[in-house]
Amino acid sequence: MQINSNDIRHKFLEFFKTKNHAIIPSASVVPENDPTVLFNTAGMQPLVPYLLGETHPLGKRLANYQKCIRTGDIDDVWDNTHLTFFEMLGNWSLGDYFKAESIAWSYEFLTSKDWLGIDPRKIAVTVFEWDKDAPKDEESAELWRAQGVTNISYLAKEDNWWGPAGLTGPCGPDTEIFYWVWKEEFPTVWSTVGNDDKNWMEIWNNVFMEYIKTAEWTFEKAAQQNVDTGMGLERITRTLTWTPSVYESDVFADIIAEIEKTLWVTYNDDTRKSIRIIADHSRTATMMLSDGIRPSNVDQGYILRRLIRRAVREGYKLGTSWAFMTPIIWKVIEKFEEIYESVKINKLEIITALEKEEKQFSSTLENWLKEFDKLMFGFKIAFERTGQIVDTISWDKAFKLYDTYGFPIEMTVELATEKGLKVDTDGFNDAFKKHQELSRAWAEQKFKWGLADDSEIVTALHSATHLMLAGLRKYLGEHVHQAGSNITAERLRFDFTNDGKVDAEILKKVEDFVNEAISKDILVDLKNMPKDEAKAAWVEGSFWEKYPDTVKVYTFADKEWNVYSKELCGWPHVERTGTIWKFKIQKEEASSSGVRRIKAVLEK
Repeated sequence: MQINSNDIRHKFLEFFKTKNHAIIPSASVVPENDPTVLFNTAGMQPLVPYLLGETHPLGKRLANYQKCIRTGDIDDVWDNTHLTFFEMLGNWSLGDYFKAESIAWSYEFLTSKDWLGIDPRKIAVTVFEWDKDAPKDEESAELWRAQGVTNISYLAKEDNWWGPAGLTGPCGPDTEIFYWVWKEEFPTVWSTVGNDDKNWMEIWNNVFMEYIKTAEWTFEKAAQQNVDTGMGLERITRTLTWTPSVYESDVFADIIAEIEKTLWVTYNDDTRKSIRIIADHSRTATMMLSDGIRPSNVDQGYILRRLIRRAVREGYKLGTSWAFMTPIIWKVIEKFEEIYESVKINKLEIITALEKEEKQFSSTLENWLKEFDKLMFGFKIAFERTGQIVDTISWDKAFKLYDTYGFPIEMTVELATEKGLKVDTDGFNDAFKKHQELSRAWAEQKFKWGLADDSEIVTALHSATHLMLAGLRKYLGEHVHQAGSNITAERLRFDFTNDGKVDAEILKKVEDFVNEAISKDILVDLKNMPKDEAKAAWVEGSFWEKYPDTVKVYTFADKEWNVYSKELCGWPHVERTGTIWKFKIQKEEASSSGVRRIKAVLEK
């Protein structure tokens, strides 16, 4: 029987169980306390505290499949490999095993007939060449040779080195595993990744975090040397099933069949691009919605809105004039509800939010298209009068479409491209910045992900959010839960569930509540406990499904055991609240439907 994506998920976790790895659940697609990114873009991101030295409640060997979102290549989504949502299979050593075990196990999982059974003759690897900062990774090369792999390429840092994500931090060489792309053939003796990369596809990357880059730009051996591996589920499924693209594999086959049925179209050369975009964006939107993101004009909600509207636009290009997303989203839910708990428990909310956004957008799309057609007609008249061809939509015309008719710049660019035209986006962006204090037009620029700041001030602000949430629940009600947070060294931004504006009087009570806890210099208590026990004890927490079976619970209680906050969390906290400066709420505002946002700072 041919292997499929579910088989690969199962086999991957079962294999690493045999190597004494604890299986941890996927985190939300929204990163926790990492202001450098909008989404989790790799399996290691939710594990940042543990890679930096925090103790994980389930030990030093971990494995999972993680929900990831990357939108930097959104315009390439319809090709054979690019996706906005994907699943990353990963295993980690937190200062436990290192190169020898990682390489041996990767090879065993890929080639053993008990697991994936890949022909070893179709495997090639790359290792770090060398530079002034680190020596040639001959150790990894020798370990591969010990497995019988001789097709080894030594490549430079740009190909075989990971990190640091910021200016300083953990980093090190990696070794990448490649698979020969031709089913009926074998690579020739001379074919390596280094000289014939078009015939090899990367399927797995093992990163060895053995160095710390310092502020002085030197590289020192890390006290805790970690292993971080990542293998894209969609890509390995396509590779093992020899399908032309990820869209022909079982990952997408039934979703595309539903699109064909719902839109009365056939998947062929003429419809392929639109159908692939609808399929990809439907999966991504479902995952965002399942993790609490709602369409809005900022941050994650802005990207969600853009994806839904782009999918609807592709449906219109296929001739659809009715709302069509619901049955497609149901098909996505059907595929994932037994894999990700957040999809199962939130499926009705997913559908409700999707239908609302699609209805709102569909009602304005036709008017937008008419305005664009008017612009094109004006270009035609100008050509007939002057003979000059207009090849660029000027910034002022693009801005008028946005400012007067609410026409998103991305749609102007897409429609213009279809007509063979360019858009002066630089001029548009300048005008947009003047029109709105904080430009969201290029939100994707925030996707360069990295390790979160673990400085003292950020840690203090994070502890303050726990106290603030407890205060909100005390004075607003127990319906209040965290819906997202973003913390920098300058401020905290905290989203929470609540339908209406919070009165100034309530905000003052919350502020006083936090400062009272700070003034008491409370000793912060940490306990590891079973997740079910924590739930039964009414420990506060959002997105319970992302936490492992054993969780960390932080309790802020004074000497008289008056509990200020009791909440599960995986990130570091202050040892005593007295080290936190005075807490000050600056602003309370709407974030999205049913979600409010507080911005606050610490003052000396």
